[in-house]
Amino acid sequence: MTTTDRTSEVLSFLRCNLSLSRSVTDLLDDYRHAKPFPHLVLDDLFPPEELDALLDELPPLSNENWVHERHQGFVKSNFRSAAYLQEHGYAFLSMLHSAAFLYLLTEVTGIKALLPDPYLREAGYHVMEEGGRFEVHADSNTDHYCGLHRRLALIVYLNKDWRPELGGQLELWNQDATRCEKVIEPLFNRTVIFEVADSNFHAVRPVVAGLGARRKSFAAYFHTVTLDLEFHNSIYSPTFYRDQDPLIRRIVRATLPPFIWAALKELKKRKMSNSA
Repeated sequence: MTTTDRTSEVLSFLRCNLSLSRSVTDLLDDYRHAKPFPHLVLDDLFPPEELDALLDELPPLSNENWVHERHQGFVKSNFRSAAYLQEHGYAFLSMLHSAAFLYLLTEVTGIKALLPDPYLREAGYHVMEEGGRFEVHADSNTDHYCGLHRRLALIVYLNKDWRPELGGQLELWNQDATRCEKVIEPLFNRTVIFEVADSNFHAVRPVVAGLGARRKSFAAYFHTVTLDLEFHNSIYSPTFYRDQDPLIRRIVRATLPPFIWAALKELKKRKMSNSA
């Protein structure tokens, strides 16, 4: 490593012993020049015992906290909510959402001011049973719950002793979704990070039936604020609402647009001037 390399410094902020086989500078170059679209494949990034703990906490698919999705385009099971994560899952997610890990993602992708998704919308534990699949698609570019711009997907595979004949490979496709250009095996402690964009098509090959396989992973999305968002400073409620019930005040404040607040405030000032 050169004297200007920041790998050791970046990793020192993390409260988890991550392992990078290449410097963050080299990984950034790999990410930007990866084909068919920006992505990284990182093996043995996390301590294996931490992923073993995630597997130990993985509930059976009969548990009520699973959502079983069976559609024309995909067959998979997703964990219902981050609120149901147990001790190790919660700790692992907290690490992924920490400022230090966000800085690491910025170093290896070049995307600044990344934000996590504590609700794990469409993320968290994923399981595909025999016959499970995901047809060629590009991920949604927006978190419809928070309204944030989705920029990165991170997938950590949890499959021990996985073999190619079991299927379940991640496919990366070209920009017009006519050809698969890269195939990634879902091996234990393999992490894939890729850019979310309308032309970044990918798919999951069907998990082969009859071999007893279950494809397991843990996923997270990372976001930025949209560039066309209208910024403003703090908006304060009109003084004539301050003697009302706090719940009513919160509801009114949440439902009225800022320009109406400004008009009400101006109206209150005029009433006070006229009564003086």
